Amino acid sequence: MPIRPLVSYSIERVEVLREDGTVDEELMPSLSADEIQRLYEHMVLTRRFDERMFKLQRQGRLGTFARVTGQEGAQIGAVFALRPDDWLVPAFRENGALLWRGITMTQLLQYWSGDERGGAFPRALRTLPISIPVGTHLLHAVGIGWAMKEAGEDSAVLTFFGEGATSTGDFSEALNMAGVFQVPVVFFCQNNQYAISVPFTRQTAAPTVAQKALGYGIFGVQVDGNDVFAVYRATREALERARSGKEPTLIEAHTYRVTDHTTSDDARRYRSDEEVAAWLKRDPIERLAHYMRAQGFLDEAREAEIAAEADRKVAEAVEAFESIPPPEPEEIFRHVFAQKTRPLEEQEAALLARWERRR
Repeated sequence: MPIRPLVSYSIERVEVLREDGTVDEELMPSLSADEIQRLYEHMVLTRRFDERMFKLQRQGRLGTFARVTGQEGAQIGAVFALRPDDWLVPAFRENGALLWRGITMTQLLQYWSGDERGGAFPRALRTLPISIPVGTHLLHAVGIGWAMKEAGEDSAVLTFFGEGATSTGDFSEALNMAGVFQVPVVFFCQNNQYAISVPFTRQTAAPTVAQKALGYGIFGVQVDGNDVFAVYRATREALERARSGKEPTLIEAHTYRVTDHTTSDDARRYRSDEEVAAWLKRDPIERLAHYMRAQGFLDEAREAEIAAEADRKVAEAVEAFESIPPPEPEEIFRHVFAQKTRPLEEQEAALLARWERRR
């Protein structure tokens, strides 16, 4: 028998908005001036919030957290494609996406200060809590998608993760199950080039994350993650495919983490200033601003007004957060199990006894 090829494939990369602010008109998604304005305003708000959170952490007023600066285009472009009846399943770097979804800055500040009450998101928002373990939440996304499919809903799930998560077993299990059962899930990988200090080239021998979809029988595509229009276009199409029952999708948003992995990291130890500087020239907010200026949607006065408004909202959120009474010590025992176990009851009693002695 002759040797013959069984499968051939190619991975597409979607780019719409160039670095100089011009666009490919054929690929440009249909967006109104007001919608583009909202995208820009929310990207700015996300960054100003991120910068203020960093200052709070350095002042000891906030705990360790993962910054989002440089990845606003990927996050906001993706969640902009969601409908209210869709689900969002975040990892731990999705503050921008969560804000768009309706989670308040005050609640996020609560969470990152160590107050678990901040993680109790309103059920109506169809958004799972922040997931710190790498990759485990992908299975939750598949479970939600499968349940919706069984219930006959025409909704979809969008879940975020980094390229480091693609090296976990949970990633493989989630994509395999999603492919086999054709669940309505869009797997959105923010490939920011580093899994803490491990560069993408040491994470996998594959030239793209997107091609990993092929091994699970689902669609894969790479987008310029600093191009908010390309991200929105690819995510919208993927969500539409998922809702119609055609297939799940793996989207690789090619972006960059310009800050440290978390506030406990020092990225200067494993990457050069020149590398960071090169990516700063591809800043997603400035790229969108170039386009808006050319279209007459933005000028210096409006730009300053948007930044000032974002700072005002952040300041109000910080004030509200710091006025919240601290949780009672027994709060940490209330949500571990539906019914407290005897060891947990004993631990709670011991803690409360020590607490009373300290008063």
